[in-house]
Order: sequence, then C-alpha cells, then structure tokens
Amino acid sequence: MVAFLAVVGIGVAIFVGFNIGGSSTGVAFGPAVGSRLIRKTTAGALFVGFGFLGAWTVGREVIATMSSSIVPAAQFTPIASVTVLFFTGASLLISNLYGVPASTSMTAVGAIVGLGLASGTLNQALMFVIVSAWIVAPLTCLCIGVVVGRYIYPYLDRYVAFTTFTLHFVQLDRSGAIPRPYINPNASLQDTIGSLSVVVIGCYMAFSAGASNAANAVAPLVGSGGSLTVNQGVLLAVGAFGIGSFTIARRTLETVGDDITELPILASLIVSVVGGTVITVLSSFGIPASLAVSTTSTIIGLGWGRASRAATLAELATPSPDRPDVAVSTGALVTSRAEDAPAGPTIGDVAREEKPAEKPDEIPDIPDVGAEGPADIDERSLFDPAAAKRIVTMWVLTPSLAIVASYPVFVFLE
Repeated sequence: MVAFLAVVGIGVAIFVGFNIGGSSTGVAFGPAVGSRLIRKTTAGALFVGFGFLGAWTVGREVIATMSSSIVPAAQFTPIASVTVLFFTGASLLISNLYGVPASTSMTAVGAIVGLGLASGTLNQALMFVIVSAWIVAPLTCLCIGVVVGRYIYPYLDRYVAFTTFTLHFVQLDRSGAIPRPYINPNASLQDTIGSLSVVVIGCYMAFSAGASNAANAVAPLVGSGGSLTVNQGVLLAVGAFGIGSFTIARRTLETVGDDITELPILASLIVSVVGGTVITVLSSFGIPASLAVSTTSTIIGLGWGRASRAATLAELATPSPDRPDVAVSTGALVTSRAEDAPAGPTIGDVAREEKPAEKPDEIPDIPDVGAEGPADIDERSLFDPAAAKRIVTMWVLTPSLAIVASYPVFVFLE
C-alpha cells in the first residue's frame, strides 16, 4: 500500500509539474517567441535549462521550508503527501476555470497548514513570516510598477526598440555541409541589443519560475519519510516542467494568454524583471511565494502608473471638477490623457500578424507629469478596479479554501 501511494504521489507530482511547465514557459518566453526571436523548441529548452538552474540553487531552500519547516517532515506520510499534491493540482484547475492567476505556491502552503492544524504541529512563527511576505511582496511590486509606469516608462518606450521580424532573428545557412547560424540581416544594432534583452530576461524569468515552483511539485514527497531526496525532487520537478514545456507550452506560446497578449513587449519585460527579482529574493530565504501574484501586481501598478501621468499627485488626491480630463472614482483613474510616445508592438499584434503602429521619424517631446495630452490612452493600459478586485479576491480565497478543505481531510486521516 505504501509503495502504491508513493507511485501515486510521484504521478501527481509529475502532473503538477507538467502544468507548471506548460504555463510558465509561455509567460517567460512569450515575448521572445511572439517577436520571432527564438522558436518554440528553443524556448522549451531554455526554460528547462534555466528552470533547472533556479530549482537546483535557490529552489532547494523553498523545498526545505515546505517539506520540513512549516510542519515536521514526519507528518508527510504517503497519503498526506498525495493529499497536499491533490490540492496543489486543484488550484491549477481553479485558476484555469476562473481565468485568474491563482498561486499554486500559496495553495500548496494552505494545504500544508491544514495538515499542521489537524496534527497540532504547525510552525506558527514561520507562517507569520510567510504570510507577511505574501502581503509585502505584491505591494512592493505594485509600488514599483506605479513608479516605473508614471515616471520612467515613457522614456524607455521612446528609446528602446523591440522589432518584430518577419523571419526569425537567428537564421541557419544550410548551403554548406554544416549549418551556419547568422543574424537576421534586417536587424540593426539597436534591434540586436533589444532582442537579446528580451531573450535574456526570458531566461531570468525561467530561473525565477524554477526557484519558486519546484517545491510546489515535490516538497511533500521530499518530506514524506525520505521518499525522495532534495536532489531527486529537483530532477523530478524539472523533468515534469520539461514535459509541459515541450508539449502544452507550444499552445501557450502561440496564444500567450488573453491577459498578456495586449501588454506591450517593453511592459512585459519590466513586469518580468520586477516580479522575477522579488520572487528570487524571497526564494533565497526559503519563503514560498507566488510568481503569478508578483507579476500580476506589477502589471496593475504599471498600468495605473502609465494612466495616472495625466494628473499631479495633488490632483489625484483631490479631483477637481475644473479638470474634466481627470477623475478618480472608487479607486479607478479615468483619463483622456494620451500615452506620451507611440506604444511599441504587443505580443497580440504579432499573434494576429498585425503591424504595430509605426513610430514617426521625429518623436515628439514627452510631456511632464500632469501635462495635457492630445488623445486617449489605450484602454488596455488602464487600471481596472473590477479586475483587480477579482484577482485579489481569488488570491485570498484559494489558499483559504485549501486550508478549510484540507483540514477535515487530515483530521479524518489522523
């Protein structure tokens, strides 16, 4: 029976890792594949490689926390491990059904908390630290997004180029006996630097995903009486990531997801850097946190920051009827203010094979914050309070449901 449960546990862990690899590959390398900088197979290989690097180095700290620190490792019996993995997999299903990036990390921890409460072995001091990090991390990403969107983004958009190529950025000359790679001849030096930045940041995002997500797939098995060692757990998780990266991720890379396709490529890279950095720092301290929550918080902050450039801070705090172009209502900013410079191509433009708006030969000066603009900012860059409320509700609800649902299960098993 124990051997059977161990096999079931490994199977469920592979399923969880398979889904994580499929979704995370699209998030990390969607801009690079959509811009035809790399191919889908290359994206899968890069995700597996850098995901392994993140899981093997920083990720083992998170595995150690989730497998033995929140509750003692002895509590992870084979059936308890399978139960925790079941709730982790269920979170993926819930997030897909509701179209919200719910956190597998938070749900997995929620299931472990249910185990700790049922057995009376929960490390309450550590959970206080973890929950505090869950509050501080998205707020930090939100604030960084607001500052970058309000004060920095227009200047980056003015000078940083992300060209969409008809052919792939790296080509192969097959005229000789040995194929020889060469750079797309239509790429300028600025294009080359910008394109390499897209790929490098995608690799960094893959590193962060591996660091934060490996524990979600295998931590209960590492803690269940030595079913797996940490090294074996990392290899199993990354192997499952790879299966997802080379299979279902091909579709994810193609569609990239409804919530990301309309995000300008420059904005998606900013989101990746901010969200990935926050999660890498937390993972290095062994704190399980959500990459989806951090990146989504950055998207919300960046969009609100870009939209809020129409008004000064004083005007945002005290909206005036004398300024019809700026109004604040229930936390939502509505503005007729224009984006300061023409937006760069979005991933959705590429997926639909649409040509983005061409930048003029002479780009007008960027107005100061609070200055008037001539046209409407694109709605996709505005802060949507209804969507933000729905996302935050799911972030709180999903781990809470994991605790409430897992607690009676573990009480029964006790």
